[in-house]
Amino acid sequence: DQSLFCMVELVEPVAWREAMSEKADKFDIAFCEGSVTRQQDVDRIERIRNNSGILVSLGACASIGCHNALKNNLSRRQLIDTVYGPETELDTIPARPITAVVDVDYQVQGCPASLPEFITVFKHILTGKEYRPPNQPVCVECKLNDNLCVFEKGVVCLGPVTRCGCNAICTTYGEPCYGCRGFIDEANLAAALKLLTRDQLHSIMAAVVSNLSRGENIRDKFSVYNNWPELNIE
Repeated sequence: DQSLFCMVELVEPVAWREAMSEKADKFDIAFCEGSVTRQQDVDRIERIRNNSGILVSLGACASIGCHNALKNNLSRRQLIDTVYGPETELDTIPARPITAVVDVDYQVQGCPASLPEFITVFKHILTGKEYRPPNQPVCVECKLNDNLCVFEKGVVCLGPVTRCGCNAICTTYGEPCYGCRGFIDEANLAAALKLLTRDQLHSIMAAVVSNLSRGENIRDKFSVYNNWPELNIE
């Protein structure tokens, strides 16, 4: 995208671990990826926050926890034994997005992060404007794209409770929404679960449930991307 290259010309990178060895202590704008999984991560993001004029969480891991937070379903001992083997010690804490640790000024959602949204956020930063992420469900973009509802294909979809802004890319290509952009504000998760778990199901939902694999838990699907201690999705 040419607009991205034009914007890059307006900034000067002073620290970029993947591309340069130089370091800086102060930042006008800091883009941070990844989630917090160790106490030293907490200390580091707090230091970056204190030394940055503007802090941006870039992508699902930094904004909502993403797959790293799946570790929170296991006890610390179970996690270490499963991944690294018995009698291994590991410096680890429950995984959280950086947004659960410090205040951020802007968020870029998605796994991977959306390039069009990144450019939009970047423009808002450079012009000093507030950016408000979309607060409508993915279903809105599905309808705009004239997509067949994924539920009618017999598949669980998190589109009704997930923040749009991706142009419904997964559902447009036949996949369900997995929730990588986080929940919309005040998402009615209880109702979403009830539609799939109550005793008497609508025929469409009954077909969805009948297609689940043995042992597959509907509630678990809601916590693939959204699962950290401060977030209660019960």
